[in-house]
Amino acid sequence: MNARDEHEPDADARPQPVLNAENMPAIVETAIQVAIRRGEFDDLPGAGKPIEGLGAQHDPDWWIRRKIERENLTGLGPPALMLRVEDRGMQEQLDSLTREEDVRAVLDDFNRRVVEARRQLMGGPPVVTAPRDVDAEVAAWRERREAARPHNAAAPERARCIPSFLRRRTR
Repeated sequence: MNARDEHEPDADARPQPVLNAENMPAIVETAIQVAIRRGEFDDLPGAGKPIEGLGAQHDPDWWIRRKIERENLTGLGPPALMLRVEDRGMQEQLDSLTREEDVRAVLDDFNRRVVEARRQLMGGPPVVTAPRDVDAEVAAWRERREAARPHNAAAPERARCIPSFLRRRTR
């Protein structure tokens, strides 16, 4: 050892700051700034992109919901989560139907399962999915069908060209 080493305090021998509630924010901020200068936050995945899910409602089951959505799983999970997934896709499901009776049957079945899930006392995530108003949903379904229907004069002409026995079958 030389004389210079004896007079310089060792870097590890420096007194460590006492952690308490008053100086904790300053210690954390200093550690973050040191890490930034060393480049420890460079090239992180998602850098420069918005953080997904910020500002959305708090969902205690976010992790299982994301897993189900990401892997496109169906039929898995607690009824409360499956009802949420089905509720999100209800409009597309209804729009694929052609008869009002079928729309009402799907909505009645969905509402029955929502009520049944709320009555279960088995634990799991809470059922936050509300039953659907059947009449309002049927009216919205009709409006969407009417808006999607082509409004041109060729449709009645085409209908006249189709024999009547075929027209009855296609309705």
